[in-house]
Parts: sequence; structure tokens; C-alpha cells
Amino acid sequence: MYKIMLADDEGIVIDSLTYIIRQNFDGECQVESAKTGRSVIELAESFRPDIAFMDIQMPGINGIEAMKEIKKNSPNLIFIVMSAYDKFDYAQEAINLGVMEYLHKPVNQKKIVEVLKKAMDMVDSRREKRSQDLEAKEKLEIVVPMLEQGFIMTALLQAQNTAGIENYKSLLGIAQDYMFTLVLEFGDEREGRELTNPVGAGVRLQSSYQQIRNIIREYYTCCVGPLMNNRLVCCVPTDMEQGDYESRAKDVERCRQMIEHISDACGLVCRIGVGSILTVDKMEKSYEDGAKALGNSDGSVAHCRDLPIFCKYEEDYPLNLEEQLFDYVKAGKSQEAQKAAGDFFDWMAGTQADYLPNIRLKVLEFILFMEYIAYKSGGMVYRFRDRAEYLEVVQTDSLDEMRRWFLQKIKEAAANVASKKKEYSHEVIERAREYIGRNYKKDLSLESMSREMDMSPYYFSKLFKEVTGSNFVEYVTGIRIGRAKELLRQGGSSMKQICQEIGYSDPNYFSRIFKKWTGQTPTEYKEGNEE
Repeated sequence: MYKIMLADDEGIVIDSLTYIIRQNFDGECQVESAKTGRSVIELAESFRPDIAFMDIQMPGINGIEAMKEIKKNSPNLIFIVMSAYDKFDYAQEAINLGVMEYLHKPVNQKKIVEVLKKAMDMVDSRREKRSQDLEAKEKLEIVVPMLEQGFIMTALLQAQNTAGIENYKSLLGIAQDYMFTLVLEFGDEREGRELTNPVGAGVRLQSSYQQIRNIIREYYTCCVGPLMNNRLVCCVPTDMEQGDYESRAKDVERCRQMIEHISDACGLVCRIGVGSILTVDKMEKSYEDGAKALGNSDGSVAHCRDLPIFCKYEEDYPLNLEEQLFDYVKAGKSQEAQKAAGDFFDWMAGTQADYLPNIRLKVLEFILFMEYIAYKSGGMVYRFRDRAEYLEVVQTDSLDEMRRWFLQKIKEAAANVASKKKEYSHEVIERAREYIGRNYKKDLSLESMSREMDMSPYYFSKLFKEVTGSNFVEYVTGIRIGRAKELLRQGGSSMKQICQEIGYSDPNYFSRIFKKWTGQTPTEYKEGNEE
């Protein structure tokens, strides 16, 4: 249905247009008319037409001024001007207003129908685009929360998945490199630093999740995570590397207002812990800081930087360099770790040279902690006596010698993180190969083999394929067929004896497998390859 407004001070024109429209577009159009500029403006506001036939000269407000006023509230209305006046100024103003057609009276029926069809096509096109836009928006309302939840879970639980994090950032249009977390906690009542009935609150929150999400986004442009029992985690992008007093005070006040809004909406007590501003790959640490702030405060809003939950460092201590060194070792980046270790040692040598015992202790502290990181990453065997010489080495008075040893140990720790898991995989599969080589005569199955290696069948099978390129059954079969070929070439053994020797109880089954692998039956192979 198209709404068409006719604006002309001549009744005969309105009647003629009405007749033409009904004759050519019967049942498709709803037509209303007005004869003065003021009544046209009022009709446009109440009728909300799609298409308007406008005369220029009407009593009171003329057609040009009426169109200007109407466009304020109906910018998409399609205007068709019909005028007996052939003035250039009128035509120019009409064009400037975006009029679709400027027709000179009298206009024949064919032209009116042609112009009206064109206008209807424009209306249809705009409606289709509007429908598509609404559909896209509707889909976006579903997809965006899922992307935000995926981003937060990846940042909190898979910080090493940098490619995944960057992909989420791109999809969500996040340009900032820094973020801080808001940890929202819900309960029935507050008792000191605890909220009562967390499980019940978590269940009740399910029905209010979307409403709470919308409220949060009124206060912060952020990603809202999924409900985790009675907690909700948000990540707020920021351009600041570290918040100042003013920004911290604003965040606390903003959270206080948000809590009132959320509590009114869901009927639960809400508290918020604000975490540290950190890079995206350290959101887990920001979350820990926000959660720790909640545990160390009685207030409804707890900012981690307002509470004594952090270790304080003397002013010139290179904390960023220390954290960078830890990150490189954890990531297994040996060259970068060695460079950071060198920079840190140079700081000690340049500023603490008079305190050699302290440098020795710091070197030992770092090496032991880095090795702990390497052991914790898996794939290494801890031996209690491996560090016996460390105390002796750090007793040297030569800073250069101590520096070389320090850098080498840091490099080894980072390299171990990167390589030991791979080495461990090869070690396991090499032991499996040796076991198969000794026991292929037995009834070897994937389950019995994985039990021998103390692994789940699924993981052992996956690891075996990654290292050897063959699945377990194929590998064992290949070993058995290889041994069968040797025995067939040597001669002197019956088919039954060969089957027993390589772990097959059924000669017919062995014969089928042998032919599948070699293209020949055991007898054909024997006759062609006897030694």
C-alpha cells in the first residue's frame, strides 16, 4: 500500500489525479488531499505519505516553502511538482529540495502514470533497504553479544592465543591496545565483604542478562561477558596505559550510579570490582585484580588501585622490564628474553654496583623463578640436585662473568618452554616405537598401548600420528608385514609359524592383509623372493 498526498488549490486537479490513480493502481494506494500550504503541512504530519504531488502556487504558504517544512519531519518523502508556472527560480529550488520530477501543467495521464510508477519503485527500494537494515541490525544484536562473550573468554582463559584475540578485536572494532575489567558480583544481601545466596542469584540473573547488559553499555563502551554463576565480567577498552586519579574517581562514581540502576532492574544486590589497566593479553591479571579488590573491600565499588593489594616498588626499579622478561620466558621467546635479561642486568650493574650481594641474590632469584616457569610449562623432569653449582657460580666477583651466566640461563629457560613439550612428545613416541618393536608378536591394541604409555587413547593416537605420520594400527601392521617379508624370503617357516611369529592367529586374515599391503599373496611373494 502506497500513501499518496495531493496538494493543489484546484479541485479539478485533485479529482483528476485521484481518478487516474484509482484507475491505474486500484487497491494499491491510499489517497489524501489538501488545498492550502498550511493544511498540506498538517496533513503530511498526520498522514505520513510516501509520495506527494505538489503545486507551487497555493493560498498562504506556497508549495516550495511547504516542502521545506515537510522535509524536516519526512526527509524520505518523494515529491512530484506539478505547476503551471515555468519559472526557472521555482524549478531550481525544487531541484535543490530533491524533487523527483518537475511537471508543467497540463500533464497527460500517461506521463502521470509513468512518473508515479517510478516513485513507487523508489518507495519499494527504500522499504527493501530498510527491511534489510533492520534484519542486519537484528542479526547484529544476536551476534555481537556472542562475539563479546567469546572475546572475554579467550582473553581470560587463552591469553596465549594472540591471533584469536586480534581477530575478535577486529570483528568488534576495538582499536585500543589497553583495557581494564569490571567484575560485577550479585547476591541477595550483603554481609561484610560477601554476598549471600550466590547460586540463587546466578539463576535469577539469567532472565535479566540482556537488560543488565544494556544498562552497562549506557555507562561504558565495553564488551560484556557471559554470566559465570553470580559474576559478570566486562572489558573496557581505553587509550590510557595507566589511569590517573581523575579517571579513577570518575570510574568509581560511574560504577556507583550503574549499581543503583542495575539493582533496581534485577532486584539483587550488586558490587563492582575495577581491575588494572593492562594490555589485552593480560586481561586475566586485570580480572584477578578486580576480584581481589572485591575481596578486600566492604564497599559497593572497589577499585584495585585504591586498596593495598599490590606490592610497592622503589621509584627507579624497572618493573616494566622485569614483567617483560617474565612474559618472554613464559612465551618461550629465548632471544627476546635474553635481551631483556641483559637490559635488566645492565640496570643493576649501573645503579647497584656497590651492592654486589644484592645483585647475586637477584640473579639467583630470577634464574630460579624462570626455571620454575619452564618446569611449570610441562615436558621437563625436575631433579633435586640439578642446581648444586648455582650458589658457587654467583659467588664470582666478576659482573661480566655473572652477566654471561645469567643471560645463558634465562635463554635456556625460555628455550625449554618452547621446545620441551615437543621433545617430550618425541620421547613418548620413541618409547612407544621401541615397545612395539619388542612386542609386535602380541595382541597390540591402541588401548593397551596407550595404557602402557599412561595416556588416554585419544591423545596417544593424536600424538602418534603427529610424530610418525601414520596412525597406530597402520604402523603396527607395517612392522608385522616387514617381518613377514623377511621370514618369507628366508624360507623354512610354514604359514602358520609366520603368523604366530608376527602376531596373527588367522592365516586367512594374514593373507588378506599381506596382499592389501604388497599386492601379492604370501605364497606369490615367497616364490618370487626366495633367498
